[in-house]
Amino acid sequence: MHLVLPRTLHRTKSSAHLLRRLFSQKYLPTLTLFTKDPCPLCDEAKEVLEPYKHRYIFLQVDITLPENKVWWDRYKYDIPVFHLNGQFLMMHRVSTSLLEKRLAEVDEEQQ
Repeated sequence: MHLVLPRTLHRTKSSAHLLRRLFSQKYLPTLTLFTKDPCPLCDEAKEVLEPYKHRYIFLQVDITLPENKVWWDRYKYDIPVFHLNGQFLMMHRVSTSLLEKRLAEVDEEQQ
């Protein structure tokens, strides 16, 4: 019984530590690229974004697919278009200063 108690306490401490880590971790914002194929400007934009890829989850939406007709109607002449967490961020070219500013705002909101 003497050996069981320290193990139980160790598990409890580990569980509490794990829960604290899970709930204190920051989530990564979602950066969505509205694109189509081919899209040379989109390819260029993805290259510019490469150094920031550890700071967000990256999604691509192909606006030419039938299920994305709403996005086709909205952005067919404007790609690439980027949304951050579902809100419009930028179009045509990547503004790294705007991206950094918005990512910093998201970080600040999480604190």
